[in-house]
Amino acid sequence: MLSGRRLDLLDPSPLDVEIVDIAHGLARVARWNGQTAGPHVFSVAQHSLLVEAIGGAFEPDLGAAGRLELLLHDAPEYVIGDIISPFKAAIGHSYKAVENRLLAAIRLRFGLTPEPTAAMQRLIKRADRLSAYLEATRLAGFSLVEAVRVFGKPDRVDADLGSLLEPWPTAEVQGAFLTRFHALAGALQGVPAA
Repeated sequence: MLSGRRLDLLDPSPLDVEIVDIAHGLARVARWNGQTAGPHVFSVAQHSLLVEAIGGAFEPDLGAAGRLELLLHDAPEYVIGDIISPFKAAIGHSYKAVENRLLAAIRLRFGLTPEPTAAMQRLIKRADRLSAYLEATRLAGFSLVEAVRVFGKPDRVDADLGSLLEPWPTAEVQGAFLTRFHALAGALQGVPAA
């Protein structure tokens, strides 16, 4: 990692996980294999910010820990990349096992339990599915009919998500991801926002 940490992908330690590495990597990993409209890729870091915003809109009373779980839901992709779901299914259990070990190490590093609760898993899935639907229709060229067929009928969300669906330059999204992480991690530790 650029931070100087060495991360064992098969047996990751929470002690080797750094948020600067996660933000750097996720800001450079393209969603949709880079097949999105706009002058910049739509990164996993920006997707993570979008999922956190959607999940927070679905559950307005969600605390900092829950919002941090939403923000970090795809964090393993900072080292393993964003593989499209059909290919993940073709790869099988081995990929999912590596991803789950990385996610558990990341979650532990930042004060979360190794696995989310069933309720949090449902919220993450719900927010992630709406994010994918919005990204597909606004950025990746899907028709509304095709998006409904693939992702299901979208949930309604009362939040202004417009700017989160316009791909940002790498440095901007990396900074926004880090800023949001530090705000949530600080709130989790009882540190007042600046």
